Amino acid sequence: MKTAAIDIGNTFAKIGFFEKDKLVDFQKGLPLDELDDLVNQQKNCEAIVVSSVTKSQADLEAIFNTYSKKKLFLNPATPLPIQKDYKTPETLGADRVAGAVGANFLFPKQNCLIIDMGTAIKYDYVSSDGVFRGGIISPGMRIRFEALHTFTKRLPLLEAEGIPELIGQSTKECIQSGVINGIIAELNGIIEKYSELGKCNVILCGGDARFFENQIKSPTFVAPNLVLIGLNRILAYNNIE
Repeated sequence: MKTAAIDIGNTFAKIGFFEKDKLVDFQKGLPLDELDDLVNQQKNCEAIVVSSVTKSQADLEAIFNTYSKKKLFLNPATPLPIQKDYKTPETLGADRVAGAVGANFLFPKQNCLIIDMGTAIKYDYVSSDGVFRGGIISPGMRIRFEALHTFTKRLPLLEAEGIPELIGQSTKECIQSGVINGIIAELNGIIEKYSELGKCNVILCGGDARFFENQIKSPTFVAPNLVLIGLNRILAYNNIE
């Protein structure tokens, strides 16, 4: 029997098909209006779990309106295999929750620092007793480039072109060094601070993870499908499989 874990963004989605805990198929960049047909066409897909930080429960139900088998739409009230120690759990993004569950599954009874490097850089800490403790949200790489361009009169909009030299010798090089080497310094500094709480596993995910993984001083584990793994575990925990 297969299950599907689906993470929906603003415009596109990614989906992982699982046989128990094994990811057997993965697709990304999927238009939202194709998801319902995709899961219906998948042979022996008996249940789906869906998360989104942008869509409401009603939106998700509308997207999967013809899928007639078991469905779980992740929300703040969904039972989880970890606990949440967070002041505003109703504001906690579904992707952060699923990533924390995935990390706890991959590294049970161990401290984990999840670094999700996407539009924002999200640092989330799960303690060895299986409790989500919170974390940090900072601007991602693209946001930093766009902010320098948007809020100054003459700085151009740039993109990353590899890891730059620390000392830039043109405006372009200075901007690229500031953004990219600034993120590298942030990553290593924050990891060092979290390590003071006790030994922890550092897990990278998100679209920019591969770009920065070799710049981190501490041993790291890259898990590009961490959110999907976590969603699959939440589905199993709720006995919907």
